[in-house]
Parts: sequence; structure tokens; C-alpha cells
Amino acid sequence: MGAFKDFVAPRYELKEAVRDVSFQINKGEIVGYIGPNGAGKSTTIKMMVGILVPTAGRIEIGGLAPYDNRLENSRKIGVVFGQRTQLWWDIPVIETYKLMQYIYKISNEQYEHNIRQFSEILGIDEFMYTPVRQLSLGQRMRADLCAALLHNPEILYLDEPTIGLDVDVKERVRGFIKEVNRTRETTVILTTHDTSDLDKLCSRVMVIDQGELMYDGELDYLKRNYSKCDILTIETESEMPEQWLRERFNDAYTREGRKCHIRIEQEQESSADCIAWFIHNSRVKDVQIRQTDIDEVIRNLYQTFKQAERE
Repeated sequence: MGAFKDFVAPRYELKEAVRDVSFQINKGEIVGYIGPNGAGKSTTIKMMVGILVPTAGRIEIGGLAPYDNRLENSRKIGVVFGQRTQLWWDIPVIETYKLMQYIYKISNEQYEHNIRQFSEILGIDEFMYTPVRQLSLGQRMRADLCAALLHNPEILYLDEPTIGLDVDVKERVRGFIKEVNRTRETTVILTTHDTSDLDKLCSRVMVIDQGELMYDGELDYLKRNYSKCDILTIETESEMPEQWLRERFNDAYTREGRKCHIRIEQEQESSADCIAWFIHNSRVKDVQIRQTDIDEVIRNLYQTFKQAERE
């Protein structure tokens, strides 16, 4: 067997994980960094944290290259990975925090202030003395967030912070992130597949695919320019005849009593035309227009770029 192994040489294939990715993030921004699996998100974050060294180009965090200044950089950043924990598994949460106070040389005053504030917002006092292995996923995530922010980092990296959490805990975590950003001007870089995180937290998003940055700009601009349809909700004073609605909108509508929800394909007609039709045929009580959800917007963005590549 050993002799056979001597004749077998492993083959390695070099893969370019990210290519010419360039961006600048200002202090106090909350930026969503999104893309499909294998797009290069984690590689970028690992370079920014200082775990990986880029083979070309340069990364600067506060004027320093993180991979050349790992110790100094680690004092300025907090990191939360949704699938991993930085907490010690077999000891109570509070003991992890005390160890981190020692490691980061956090003053007693700062430590006690942060523990008190985190307890008020996230309710970590409920399980502070519970071993980490006994925590639920939602409790562990809250405890991890607190651990990442205990030393008042300037930058917070969040990788899938709400993955697997129930709705109530998600809202609590998002509220905490917004509060920390508002009160401390902490810069937040967020990778997520939960697009509701983007809607609730980010004003700017960066979209990466196959190692290349496809979009970097405002989330609202992305929605306006890559949303192919609107959802129009119109409430009338009396119910519209079903036959009228079917003849006008075919299957592109649903109704709840006097409310009609119509999907408007922007390439075919405008919301204004539909509203005008309702005003002409009934007494309109209320009108609401919303764009398609961010999931569909991002799919449209990918399709647009892939079509451009083929052409």
C-alpha cells in the first residue's frame, strides 16, 4: 500500500476566490455584503479580519494592514459567526466574559457598563450563569453578540447573525445591532442570506458573485432599478365585481373583501394606469404601492449581469 502511495501525486487546482474587489466603508456605516454560496464573501471577510493574506492588492483597516498588524487589529474588531461560537462551551457565559475582560484589558467600569447595557437590551441576565452548552441557539447568539462588543470595537463583522433564529429573537438581535451602531457609531459589515436583515439594517449593499463585485450602492437604488414589478393594494368602499377584476387583471390579483392586491409587471403597464382604472370604476378608499421583496430584486440583478456576459 505504501509503495502504491508513492506513485500517486495529488493534483491541486488554484482558484481565484476574489478578483479586483475594491471598496471603502466609512465609520458608522451598516453595509450588507451578499452573494450566493462560493461567491467570495467569506474570503473577503477573512482578509479584512487578518486571517488570510491577499495575493495581490492591499487591505487597510483604520490605516493598518490587518494581516501585518493582527494584534492591534483584533482590538478594533468584533466578529460573530452564526454557525460558530467564541464562548467557552463548558463554563457559564459570565465566566467567558470575565476571561475576555482579562484578555482585552477592559476596565471594570467599562465592563460593568457594557454588561448592564447588554442585559437591558438583549436580556442576557436570564442565562448569564448557565453553561454555554445548555443555551438555545437564540440565547447563544445573543451571548456571542455581547462577547464581540464587550471591548467596544470600532468594527463589527457579522456572518449570518440571524440564521436559525425565531422571529422574536431576530427582531431583538436587529434592534441591538441598530442601537450599538447609533450610540457608538460602530461600523457593521453584515453577510447574510436572510434578505429581511438587509431591509431592516442596511442602507448600502455590496453584491458579489464569482469573486467579482457586481453592485455597490444604496439598497433603495437597487430596489428601484432591478424591481420588475410592483404590488398594488387598493381598498374600495364596496366590493368590486369578480368578473370585472378577472377581465382586467386575469390571474394577477388576489382579494380580501374590499381589498385587491394586484401584481403589476412594469414592462407591460404602470401602477398609475391600474389606479386610474379603479378610480373610473369604483370609489377608492386607500392605495398602497410596494416593490417586490429584496429576494426577487437580487435574482433580477444576477440575471441582468449573466445576460450581459452572454452578450
